[in-house]
Amino acid sequence: MAVIDNASVLDALRRVPDPERGGDLVSLGMVSGLATKDGHVVFAIEVTPERGASAEPLRQAAEKAVTALPGVLSVTAVLTAERPAGGGGARPAPAPDHGHNHAPGHGHAHADDAPSMSHLGAIIAVASGKGGVGKSTTAVNLALALQAEGLTVGILDADVYGPSLPRLLGIKGKPESPDGKKLLPMRAYGLVCMSMGFMVPEETPVIWRGPMVMGALQQMLRDVEWGTLDALVVDMPPGTGDAQLTMAQQVPLAGAVIVSTPQDIALIDARKGLAMFRKVDVPVLGIIENMSYFLCPHCGGRSDIFSHGGVRADAERLTVEFLGEIPLDIEIRVTSDGGHPIVASHPDSPHSKVYRAMAKRIWAQVGAQKPSAPRIVVQ
Repeated sequence: MAVIDNASVLDALRRVPDPERGGDLVSLGMVSGLATKDGHVVFAIEVTPERGASAEPLRQAAEKAVTALPGVLSVTAVLTAERPAGGGGARPAPAPDHGHNHAPGHGHAHADDAPSMSHLGAIIAVASGKGGVGKSTTAVNLALALQAEGLTVGILDADVYGPSLPRLLGIKGKPESPDGKKLLPMRAYGLVCMSMGFMVPEETPVIWRGPMVMGALQQMLRDVEWGTLDALVVDMPPGTGDAQLTMAQQVPLAGAVIVSTPQDIALIDARKGLAMFRKVDVPVLGIIENMSYFLCPHCGGRSDIFSHGGVRADAERLTVEFLGEIPLDIEIRVTSDGGHPIVASHPDSPHSKVYRAMAKRIWAQVGAQKPSAPRIVVQ
């Protein structure tokens, strides 16, 4: 099998002209974030904001050119638009999502401007101020718990840099696109799912700037046949950076759930995440204390490895609902690593019952909502 490297991909993209600018993608400097590994290729195509979604045929042509190379197993190309720094006299223009998106710091996000996402139902963000607190495991089990309440549920892995949904749900393969325009979501345990991890091998790093990440997220929302859902759970990237803030601006979130461990260092970052959502007028539905305590499976003794009760205390102080405690338990870890999340594989376990109780409390807050994009100004 032919070996695919960056040079061969760039050679193919040199044969893809941009009819609007009169040159090829490479010579015009439009290709960025290129990565290749074991026949899988990912890259971004940078276009001016005013071109927006009209550049979609260019993206498809680029994907087709690279797919034709011997040895290529998969190609993922995304469009990204970035405003020029400092303005330079350029006219402010919207970013690519149907001409209605704005990068942070460059304008308003209005409910009237947002593309309709009503078919996605209540969009619930599961977020954390930092990584390593079990946010993705919590998001998957909450999605399954909502489904156990009789709801039609999807889950979007918005953590482009560290996608974990394929492993947590035991899904392999790449989404299909029968018409070459819309992707069919993957499915597991009755959930419809989408993740960059389905397009990029697990070991391949995605080295993209914020605008490229947002381009990928917009395409996973807009160009996937999600169907009609009651709820879409979004596993947000950890932290409070550009990608998180822009996601909160551009997606009509019904609310956010914050996940934290109880020690002080995690709670500091959790407070930052909570403050970010409040600043952009996204309701905070509650906080979960994950890895709350450890029960030894041999002696039954309890150890508060990461302290205990800090999240509950913060929730009371910040007037946010405390949704519950999830212990540090080997059964949750084993089922997650094995692609058999505990709510699906052990639905009657005490831990699954806690997830279901939290899901009921979350749905009680958002089930009757008709969310719209927040009307905000980012200074």
